[in-house]
Amino acid sequence: MEKKVRGLRHLMVTVFLSGMGNFIVIPGITDVTMFALCPATDECSLAIYLSAFQQAMIGVGTVLMIPLIGNLSDEYGRKALLTLPMTLSIIPLAVLACSRTTNYYYAYYAVRTLTAMVSEGSINCLSLSYLADNISDSERASAFGILSGVSSGAFVCATLAARFLSTASTFQVATFVSTLALVYMRIFLEESRPDQVDSMIQPMLKEGEDIIQKDGNAPGKMPVFKKIPSLGDVICLLKSSPSFSQAAVAAFFASLAEGGMISSSMYYLKARFHFNKNQFADLMLIDGIASTISQLFLMPRLVSSIGDRRLLSVGLLVTCVNAILYSVAWSAWVPYAATTLSIMMVFAPPSLRSIASKQFGPGEQGKGQGCISAVSSLANIIAPLIFSPLTALFLSEEAPFQFPGFSIMCIAITLMIAFIQSLRMGSHVSADTDKNNSNSIQV
Repeated sequence: MEKKVRGLRHLMVTVFLSGMGNFIVIPGITDVTMFALCPATDECSLAIYLSAFQQAMIGVGTVLMIPLIGNLSDEYGRKALLTLPMTLSIIPLAVLACSRTTNYYYAYYAVRTLTAMVSEGSINCLSLSYLADNISDSERASAFGILSGVSSGAFVCATLAARFLSTASTFQVATFVSTLALVYMRIFLEESRPDQVDSMIQPMLKEGEDIIQKDGNAPGKMPVFKKIPSLGDVICLLKSSPSFSQAAVAAFFASLAEGGMISSSMYYLKARFHFNKNQFADLMLIDGIASTISQLFLMPRLVSSIGDRRLLSVGLLVTCVNAILYSVAWSAWVPYAATTLSIMMVFAPPSLRSIASKQFGPGEQGKGQGCISAVSSLANIIAPLIFSPLTALFLSEEAPFQFPGFSIMCIAITLMIAFIQSLRMGSHVSADTDKNNSNSIQV
């Protein structure tokens, strides 16, 4: 499998460069936002609400766009569709590369809201689909983990660079690296277009007509996806496979928690412990190093011995513990200690993607990954609407009781729901397997 992954080195380089261009601005964006909207303060409700609104609007766009992009990539190829989100992601970075004044920030805010509706999550979705085109089912979880490890490596390099660059230079470097990623992808990455017997009618779960899934469910005739999937198509897909629908439920709650952390954690840490760009960079550096080591070296070995479903449960449980520690943090060192748990937290996303990927045939990976991404995007719409007001309320003087990390504790409860759902996935599969053995089902 390592040879196959090395054969996909141009995809890995593309993901690394693209990720670095986007990640390098994360440590500084909170300070830029606060400086533009509420200078000389550590608490700003306007910044929290504007960030929440932006995240929700981006989520609305990605719910509509990612299934479409994934579906079109099955028809026209992964490389062709990668060009669009990678190009759009450069524009907002270039705006802040020019200036970080209030007017430029609002221009960045508007442009990023529009462009991220297409680019947010699309690059990851198409990269996973490209990888799935070239890796067998049995090796897919490890390959997804390695791809995530490359992305984590980009995160580490970006965070290190951000730690030593000025804010102005950070956005200029981000613009250059993102442009370099686009040029590299267009020159070196080969097209990947799944062979299709019939471009208009495709089976939804595995190739063929009537199949018995590996988890023992007999879905019968699968529904047909049109080139442009509707909401009804997505719902029909979720109903077609109990395993896929359960994975989608777990993805929803995990993404709901992730969206809550994105919209709340930095403002919480800034108000609670007065963190700035450098402290955020240090946290992200710890997270990135732990994630890279885990995904490149630890996860490929564990997935072969305990399976992707158990790894998913472990990852979600540890992520829940991490959120609890954040919420009750009594000193500035606690978030640093909690962040080291990333070495196991990172098991969850690639394991979930692998479980979903195995439900689809080689010509359907774009649809499958697109649908999971759409479910995650739906959660990202809801997350800021719930957690951002909670964060703003409990960080203010009007809080009903003294618990600054209350919104983070609610995120931990959400992760516990995802963890329980992942356990139900495992028991469901075990029960179906036992049933298959006793009845000796013939295909």
